[in-house]
Amino acid sequence: MDNRKTDEELLVEIGRHDNAAVRTMVTRKLPRLLALAARMLGDRNEAEDVAQEAFVKLWRQAGKWQSGRATFDTWLHRVTLNLCYDRLRLHREQPVAEAPDRPDPAPDPEQSLSTQDESARVQQALASLPDRQREAIVLQYYQELSNIEAAEIMDISIEALESLLSRARRNLRTILEKADEQEKAK
Repeated sequence: MDNRKTDEELLVEIGRHDNAAVRTMVTRKLPRLLALAARMLGDRNEAEDVAQEAFVKLWRQAGKWQSGRATFDTWLHRVTLNLCYDRLRLHREQPVAEAPDRPDPAPDPEQSLSTQDESARVQQALASLPDRQREAIVLQYYQELSNIEAAEIMDISIEALESLLSRARRNLRTILEKADEQEKAK
């Protein structure tokens, strides 16, 4: 595995169906794609499927890649987000005869202080945000992208991104406060 090669150099090699270049690219990009998809979908198995689909698209498009329009990372993140939205739409559009039983999302009293429970609460709150707000939060805080990179991926201005982030943080705070109030009322 040659970590000295740039993404663009690897893309050229992937376009020539170089398996070593594919392995290097997967090793380099998979953790971030999995994290992005898992945060967007809330399901690790679905995230793995999305990451696999993103790499298949990468494999197919590598020979046609032209630098200059967008950075490779921007393109790969956009592909991953689009695949996540496809899955989210699919889940929303599937009618069911009966609502599934869901476990109580409130943490057990003895676990309420654990980091894992707090993470689950935040993930649940994150899942309840509108798609674009969730996307902005995930790109900014979980993918650790700059405002410029996140705005480019979302195809919006930096001002629009900052507005989305502001609304998303405000909504998250409200959702988490309501969850705390409900927990205290029990």
